[in-house]
Amino acid sequence: MFNKVITNQTKAMVLLMLVFTAIILLFSGLVYFSIVNFSHQRFYELLKIRTATIVQIEKSKDHLDLPENYVLSSLNDEELPMEKDYVFAVPTDSNFKKISQEVHIPSYFFKNIIKEGESNYNDEEFYYIGQSFRYDDKDYIAIASAKNHYVVYYLGFLKRTLLTCIVLSLFFSMIFSFYLSKTLFRPILKITGKVKEISSENLHLRLESQPDNKELNELVDTFNDMLNRIETSFETQNHLIGNVSHELRTPLTSIMGEADVALSIGRTADEYKETLGIILDEAEKLDKKIKALLMIAQTGFDGKIQKMDKVRIDQLLWDVIETLRRIDSRNNIYLDISMLPDNPEKLKVQGNEQLLHLAVANIISNGCKYSNFQQVKVSLGATNTDVYIIVKDNGIGIPEVEMNKIYDPFFRASNTNNYEGYGIGLPLARNIVRMHHGELIVSSHENQGTTVQMRFPNFYSTQKNEEINK
Repeated sequence: MFNKVITNQTKAMVLLMLVFTAIILLFSGLVYFSIVNFSHQRFYELLKIRTATIVQIEKSKDHLDLPENYVLSSLNDEELPMEKDYVFAVPTDSNFKKISQEVHIPSYFFKNIIKEGESNYNDEEFYYIGQSFRYDDKDYIAIASAKNHYVVYYLGFLKRTLLTCIVLSLFFSMIFSFYLSKTLFRPILKITGKVKEISSENLHLRLESQPDNKELNELVDTFNDMLNRIETSFETQNHLIGNVSHELRTPLTSIMGEADVALSIGRTADEYKETLGIILDEAEKLDKKIKALLMIAQTGFDGKIQKMDKVRIDQLLWDVIETLRRIDSRNNIYLDISMLPDNPEKLKVQGNEQLLHLAVANIISNGCKYSNFQQVKVSLGATNTDVYIIVKDNGIGIPEVEMNKIYDPFFRASNTNNYEGYGIGLPLARNIVRMHHGELIVSSHENQGTTVQMRFPNFYSTQKNEEINK
């Protein structure tokens, strides 16, 4: 329950604070222990110099007369804090218990000096460093000790300073983390708010790009692309519903009207037969339109194709032309192969052969029909990445003001009344081309003809893009 309440912004702020805290504590610890270690080493170096001085002074005497309390008088005016210097003769039995009790220095410290030649030791306040030396065939130990005021007092001040800095750093890191998390999430919250404003009534709205923010701009572009597709789907659906309602109502009205007239008065057998023929004809038209609707639904924008193969477009075109000539001998089609590539592999695409056949056949068939069976030129060419099919006719063309409606299902241009058709071929062909990641471009001028260009990525280009996307 608690995790549901905490937002990602709060989590980010807490995480930043924890990171800052860990870094601050780590560096504070490194500073403190580095200074402590340095102070210890430095103080031992000073004591070592003192010990060496003691040894030199004692060796320079004609006779080494050690005081009974073992404590030497100050060597110079620049003593270390609470400095005490000692010189001991090493007992013949190497038992330092008596000396240890008198000067309150552990006996193992003396033994380490004898063993190593030099040793150091410190208790809570005092630091000791000792050195052994030989004089008149006897072994002696010189010890210098002092209180390290730097450790005792200055490091205490350093602790307080570091603690104060840590507290202030945590306070400012909290403010900085809050500001940073808010700054980072502000564009996302802004995008979220904008997306919530978008509904089916205002699908034209788009998200604004964020300045100097590449990652968020990619998210914005993705949202906008999705909105473009949704808006297109909504518009297509609205057009489709309107066109379907009109197109299906027409034959139904005719069927119901003929049936109503036939039932209203008695008729002869021939008249009933004529009426039934009209009803059958309108029913067949209705059946064709429903099949066309099912075809558009099956080749929608979801990109689902049952079977994808390697298809040779030149072979496909020959098959389409042969099929259209067999259907209607008036179809006059000329295939221009002057732009064919030297490498036939460039003509291969990845696709569904039946759907590609349907799309290309629809385009060429329209060219033949609306040019009154004049010659239709079909050109085939390829680049290193794409295959192109260009279908050009010299027919009735499409009025310029109606070009924006040519992909609406059941739309037919105003100059096609004398030609049979349902306005299905071009939308169906474009859907199939899009399913194959291609592009269909139509250019037309009324009474001058129409040119349709279809572009498909070739097989190897498609394979390369799929590998990159993986």
